[in-house]
Amino acid sequence: METLFYLLAFLQILLGVYLIGQGLQWLDYLRRRLRMDPGFYAPRVAVLCPCKGMEPGLERNLLSLTEFERQNYEIFFILASGSDAARTMVERIAANSRVKAHVIIAGIPSNSGEKVNNLRVAVEQLPPEFEVLVFTDSDGRPGKSWLHRLVAPLGDVRIGATTTMRWLMPNRSNLPTALLAAWNAPVVTMLSEKGKNLCWGGGTAIRRSIFERSGVMDEWRNSVSDDYSLTRALERNNRSIVFLPECLTLSYVESDFRGLLEFTNRQILITRVYAQRVWVPAAATHLLYCVTLSLGLFLILSDFFEQRPAFHIATLTVLPVLLSAIRNSIRLTGVTEALPAERSQITGQAWIYVILAVFVPFLYAVNFVNSLITRKIRWRSMAYELISPEQTRIVPL
Repeated sequence: METLFYLLAFLQILLGVYLIGQGLQWLDYLRRRLRMDPGFYAPRVAVLCPCKGMEPGLERNLLSLTEFERQNYEIFFILASGSDAARTMVERIAANSRVKAHVIIAGIPSNSGEKVNNLRVAVEQLPPEFEVLVFTDSDGRPGKSWLHRLVAPLGDVRIGATTTMRWLMPNRSNLPTALLAAWNAPVVTMLSEKGKNLCWGGGTAIRRSIFERSGVMDEWRNSVSDDYSLTRALERNNRSIVFLPECLTLSYVESDFRGLLEFTNRQILITRVYAQRVWVPAAATHLLYCVTLSLGLFLILSDFFEQRPAFHIATLTVLPVLLSAIRNSIRLTGVTEALPAERSQITGQAWIYVILAVFVPFLYAVNFVNSLITRKIRWRSMAYELISPEQTRIVPL
């Protein structure tokens, strides 16, 4: 058993060093992007924001969409039902917005996710003068320069889409919320300068002509995932997806353990169904980390009870954890530079993103196992069975 542990620990240390190198490359890319002028491309933009129900900070989140600088845009808030609890607030914000804002009632879907159906209906109703589509979420709070920075690179016609990622900030000081923020943090460095990037539904911009030629509406027809399906359509048409770390989007969250598992299980199951190329290496990496640490702890305890020296085992067990913490610190440094206005708040919770995050692979392991035994998810009071990327079934709760 010790031989197996030595092998696993050696692999973990090599992987940890490699990932630190990747993290440093990501940090360098972020810093270069922050120094770059985004450019002057400012087409007519439609900002599409699906909404459902009341959530913490919703009003401030939606107001942030009305405050963008240096951009010619209109906002489209989309609700599935006219009786949605958020409708009154959404309509008030739309009525008082300094930019033109609309409220669309999309109706209840029959064979796709509610969010996807909202977006399909809204895009179908858009007037032809909108050259660029921007997709965002109601739980994000982008900064004033966010829209311009996200759209301006599309002046290069070779780019298929630009995208960014969320950074979760705990809104409550309880363990499930902290775990949720720590769980999400590694996703930020999953996207890179030269990697095969994925679109994120909370922050993606695409030329309307490319959107239409790529057949995104057909890809969405029976889908539950707006962003993975958009990614699949772009990849099928050999369109690049450019990650913009300078557009990182804050999202203030609060959760209990049930909500934590619902969210994390959903994300990983969707990834398994829509992006096997992402799911497989991620599952292997996290499970290897968990097995190595668990085996190391078992051997340490065995040596302790048998009164044998265990320093070498303890060292090899701690090293992968230390390398993980270093990688987390690199990520945190980049995020505070990308979000300078929130630097003090983020660093004040650094223990979540640096220390707690080293234990998050065990939560990921639960998510990966769950994705092997079920195809059902719950998402904002709706339940879905993910039969395939092209087939979704709405099921009773």
